[in-house]
Amino acid sequence: MNYWLIKSEPNEYAWDDLVAKGTDHWDGVRNYAARNNMKAMKVGDLAFFYHSVKEKAIVGIAKCVKEFYPDPTTDDNRWVVVDFSPYKKLKRPVTLEEVKADERLQDMDLVRISRLSVQAVKKEAFDIILEKSQS
Repeated sequence: MNYWLIKSEPNEYAWDDLVAKGTDHWDGVRNYAARNNMKAMKVGDLAFFYHSVKEKAIVGIAKCVKEFYPDPTTDDNRWVVVDFSPYKKLKRPVTLEEVKADERLQDMDLVRISRLSVQAVKKEAFDIILEKSQS
């Protein structure tokens, strides 16, 4: 299993929107690195759901339920989507400030490449953030 982080502006598409839909495709990605990460996702992979812009916090975990296929929002075949379902809402959101303050998380793309909308997350970092969400 692989671990990821997907970012969304909560005023455009929030965790609660995914929960309400049950399953939805992750679209609108127009960055090659983010697209390549989506192409690497497999059914069963887990992704932190990150509210960007104002909130700047990891709020939930989504599960990949369908691997990449052409993005239905564009005719440009370079872009893909992945389907996610809500897996678990975090007990407590983990803020970007908390992530940046933890020495063990300094190599996360969330810290190093903050604008990347779809990021790989190492298992160790995933577990640390889960632990932080429980306190």
